[in-house]
Amino acid sequence: MILVGNAVISDDIKEQFFVCDLEKCKGACCVEGDSGAPLEEEETRIIEQIYPLVKDYITEEGRKVIEEQGTWVIDKDGDKGTPTIGDNRECAYALYDEKGILKCGIEQAYLDGKTDFKKPISCHMYPIRITKYDQFEALNYDRWHICSAACVLGSKLGVPIYKFLKDALIRKFGPDWYAELVKEIEGD
Repeated sequence: MILVGNAVISDDIKEQFFVCDLEKCKGACCVEGDSGAPLEEEETRIIEQIYPLVKDYITEEGRKVIEEQGTWVIDKDGDKGTPTIGDNRECAYALYDEKGILKCGIEQAYLDGKTDFKKPISCHMYPIRITKYDQFEALNYDRWHICSAACVLGSKLGVPIYKFLKDALIRKFGPDWYAELVKEIEGD
């Protein structure tokens, strides 16, 4: 276990290897699971504001779901998240590219300079999931069979999770926090 600031980080995050292999998984994390992407409170407001800029990047089916349910929903566990198409199928913000790979419409709008919000932090941080407690946050590696190709590729390339998710961890916790994490893992 690693402690950085008020974060408790599982050893898996330094020991396990991971690099998304979209050619193999086809973006399965955008469609698998029992609910949409988890959202933080601030993200619900951001998504409400940017939806007019994002809606042209998502499917007609996704737009219909969002118009019916809203830009975010409360899931069966009482948590805020993105709406899903049908019975917990793909995220309403997902779209398929020409290769059949699921991508994020929010992120596509970001890449085109339409918004400065990249995508929900829970998506950016995957395969790390954060559990918030009163005094600290726990960062754990979420092992999932749909990411087995990412584990193989990460191992082949020698990229541990904390390095693969450098940008996401800096986005969430800041550059000083990330530098401290690297120092704790790698030493001076």
